[in-house]
Amino acid sequence: MTDICMRMVTMDIEGYAKRALRKDSSNEAGLEAQLASRILEIKNINPERAHEIAAAVICEAKATLHTEGDVLNPTLSGVSMGEFGVGSRGTGDFYVHSKLGEVIGQTGAVVDSAQLDDSGVVKIGNEYLVVTIDGIHSRLSDFPFLSGFHVARAALRDVYSMGSRPLAMLSDIHVADDGDVAKIFDHIAGITTVSELTGIPLITGSTLRIGGDMVIGERMTGGVGAVGITSSLTSRNRTRPGDLILMTEGAGGGTVSTTALYYGMHDVVEETINIRFLEACEALLQSGLYKKVHSMTDVTNGGIRGDAREISKTAKVKMVFEEEKMRTLVNPKVLSMLEALKIDYLGVSLDALLVIAPPEYAGEILKTVRAAGVEIDIIGRVEEGIGAEIIVNGETRDFAPRFRESAYTPVKKIHGEDNPRDFEEMRNAIDRAAEEAINKKQRVLEKIKAKKKS
Repeated sequence: MTDICMRMVTMDIEGYAKRALRKDSSNEAGLEAQLASRILEIKNINPERAHEIAAAVICEAKATLHTEGDVLNPTLSGVSMGEFGVGSRGTGDFYVHSKLGEVIGQTGAVVDSAQLDDSGVVKIGNEYLVVTIDGIHSRLSDFPFLSGFHVARAALRDVYSMGSRPLAMLSDIHVADDGDVAKIFDHIAGITTVSELTGIPLITGSTLRIGGDMVIGERMTGGVGAVGITSSLTSRNRTRPGDLILMTEGAGGGTVSTTALYYGMHDVVEETINIRFLEACEALLQSGLYKKVHSMTDVTNGGIRGDAREISKTAKVKMVFEEEKMRTLVNPKVLSMLEALKIDYLGVSLDALLVIAPPEYAGEILKTVRAAGVEIDIIGRVEEGIGAEIIVNGETRDFAPRFRESAYTPVKKIHGEDNPRDFEEMRNAIDRAAEEAINKKQRVLEKIKAKKKS
């Protein structure tokens, strides 16, 4: 019964066919019958039509199953996204993102993927162009308005965190073949609610189906991007020893909403519907205080644990936090839910703002943000060294991220948060795949350049 329920959400029928053909290519009739049966579980069509679709899918799958050449042959590591925790904002995810920077290579940008910030920056004259994109929370596919609201807010957070006022947003929405068209409207309404509250317009975007005819079901995915301009950056690599760490109040966003939804605590979702983070940033920009700030970042997926690790690695500093101070800044209703469910609040997105600044400006920052109606306090300091520590009841402890972010849904609790036993083996395979992708890129570049010369 559970297997059927899972398939009823979304199914990649092309992937299903290719997996079956790799295992046994001699029984196409049997595969067609199986695939038609799967299609009928999702689509309300007659069996004859289902068999026609199945036969066409098998035909296309066979044509693309075996390809040759650099451009057509995919680079494979043998490690799946889920196995390595990609997207789960823990050590596995952070490691893959560090390899992305290697594959991209030298960009000449002021801030790029190698620095693990959520936005990229290029210099234009005397100003900085800030660009970011955020994907919708995958578990909010059935809640399009909520997914739109939270992803728009996340994109604006990332631009604001660079000390830049966002100028515009763009969206990309993909809905599977059987999804209701109204999902698009509901999602856009969520995005533009944030747009109208902040005065930052949504000006362009794209709308497509997931996988065209090859992915059936109702799943939705996509993202929102944002751009801004600033004359003074607050990127993570500007963090310095001696700085103080300040944090605003946080009630969470997509992650907390997902927790509340899938544990049946739906009233908690309402706590996440606010723009306090953006209001705090706007207050710092309008006052000009952002120019005194060394670094700003949002407490996003992976929580403060993940942010501490990324800032430490990027700025080559040691981060020291006071747990008691952080706890008081978490929305009481959200904190109560997380603790009741035994979810580590330090390992999930809180939608709080971290401000890292010299001690002499801390008082003015506190006063300015509080005047905007947002709670804020000093929660730690930056020291010489590397890594992160947390002080709990007077005891100093290591403050490292886990393999995955805090398990915040029933399914995530099954997967757990600890490193898999074969982590090193998987990491070596990923290293080889990244190197292979870099070599492929170089070969294709050389081939194109040679064609231009001839």
